[in-house]
Amino acid sequence: MVDRQLLNKVSDELKQRHLTIATAESCTGGLIAHTLTNVTGSSEYFERGIVSYSNTSKKELLNVPETILQQYGAVSQHTAEAMAQGIKKQAKVDFGLATTGIAGPTGGTKDKPVGLVYISIATPQKVLVKKYQFTGDRLSIKEQTCTAALTFLLETLQDFKG
Repeated sequence: MVDRQLLNKVSDELKQRHLTIATAESCTGGLIAHTLTNVTGSSEYFERGIVSYSNTSKKELLNVPETILQQYGAVSQHTAEAMAQGIKKQAKVDFGLATTGIAGPTGGTKDKPVGLVYISIATPQKVLVKKYQFTGDRLSIKEQTCTAALTFLLETLQDFKG
């Protein structure tokens, strides 16, 4: 479960600065969108959330290039960045936030183990990405990813000069 204080800080920052956000989630399955909309008044800043679990949905809904998916895979820095840029452009918002990773317990490999997650934020000026390696069961990894995404978003908002 996400820390309520963190969620309120993110919400306040978005509202006070009149900034908007949309999410593109793979491994979190909509948990970030769900969490962001648990705050009253979230319609002031939250535009939409897309769960793009399959490669087809990443291409069709977020315009992630096939070449990125083929060369780097769905769980990669490049895919996370393309997802964040895609949702930002499609939703016409200030910030696009994207997650892609392996929540497990299956699907991991030596190069991409269970718990590997990339979180990306497309801002008006640049695209940021962070790589994480979480541990635990599937739900725990999803919750850790959600908390990390909101923490990353709060840091990005506080640094944003716009």
